[in-house]
Amino acid sequence: MITVFGSINVDLVFRVAAHPRPGETVTDAEQTRVSGGKGANQALAAARAGAMVRLVGAVGNDGFAGPALRELKRAGVDLAHVARRDGATGLAVIVVDARGENTIVVAPGVNREVTAGQAAMIGFAPGDTLMLQLEVPYFEGRVLAVRAAGQGARVILSVAPFTPLLPDDVAPMTILVMNQHEAGALARHLGIGDTDAEDGVRRLARAFGRTVIATLGADGAVAADGDLIVHVPALAVTPVDTTGAGDAFAGVLAARLDACADLRTAMAAAAVAGSLATTKAGAQPSFPTSREIDEALAAIPR
Repeated sequence: MITVFGSINVDLVFRVAAHPRPGETVTDAEQTRVSGGKGANQALAAARAGAMVRLVGAVGNDGFAGPALRELKRAGVDLAHVARRDGATGLAVIVVDARGENTIVVAPGVNREVTAGQAAMIGFAPGDTLMLQLEVPYFEGRVLAVRAAGQGARVILSVAPFTPLLPDDVAPMTILVMNQHEAGALARHLGIGDTDAEDGVRRLARAFGRTVIATLGADGAVAADGDLIVHVPALAVTPVDTTGAGDAFAGVLAARLDACADLRTAMAAAAVAGSLATTKAGAQPSFPTSREIDEALAAIPR
């Protein structure tokens, strides 16, 4: 069972030829509205990958609450611990250029009010998984992480958006997931240097005493788990929109680990899922099913 403690947003996505420069107005954008938020994204990615998932979060009392939860309901995610608050549902404005690269501005709304108390009735069993990100109050997530880890659960923290964490901050965590830019920023924050990806995750894993995974875009992903270094490739694709690719990776990683896969096997599936997610516009609409992931894995030359 996977429990996700995290944000729920609606994404307003604007597709443009090129990102506007400061002071520039772009008038040829195409706009779509999709469900988003790192917590909701990871919950949906894990559910589509075949896991049983429940989400702890909050939506507002506005017209965005229903759309924010629509895809999660369709995927069978347990929403019993999603609170309805007075205020605004989280909203993100995402600008995607012709190369598929994006910039994101988030108005968190009631995501600021998500508490560990909402999960007071949730119990964790050995082998369960708790997923955290950094779009909701970190202290609240850490409180829940301490309880989950104490009951034998695996705790996965996505270090996104980047936050300058210290080793004590991640004491209850099992696995830290980040992209290569976040890994570099975290290494510099800890004063351990900004080197190549493999050396970087190795140093971060030693500094934190935790498994560290860095996603590398088209180069796949690399992990350090003690003395073990794991590299997995990405799928060769033509990106349309990179929004949510990291969340797809994290959600599928959790789903495969929750199903008792080893780290390399889980990472391989997660890297393929992240690649597939870049081939469609939007975050949640792009997340692949377990069958699509397995078919893509089978097509990779051995």
